[in-house]
Amino acid sequence: QVQLVESGGGLVQPGGSLRLSCAASGSIFSIHVMGWYRRALGKQRVMVATITHSGGTSYTDSVKGRFSISRDNANNTVYLQMNTLAPADTAVYSCYAAGVVASPPGDSAYWGRGTQVPVSS
Repeated sequence: QVQLVESGGGLVQPGGSLRLSCAASGSIFSIHVMGWYRRALGKQRVMVATITHSGGTSYTDSVKGRFSISRDNANNTVYLQMNTLAPADTAVYSCYAAGVVASPPGDSAYWGRGTQVPVSS
């Protein structure tokens, strides 16, 4: 069974940096897209950044130039480097994997449980 486990969240001061990690476990052959979404209190979940198996990236406008997504295909891990964090970045950040090919065959998309990132002084 495929599982996604996030790590690296926690309280950070405005202007600070944080690096999130998400490891996918299970008998995985490949993952097409991995990414990060976030949900702020009282708001809908939104895409933050995604990365394809070949390294193509996409970012929501509000994080361009501040956040950087990367992945380690050999270890089915995705990272989100977050710099110059602001209170508006406060949210629960969830890892996402789509186009998952695994054994035994299961769902093609999976979500992590999320990690909290409060940005406050």
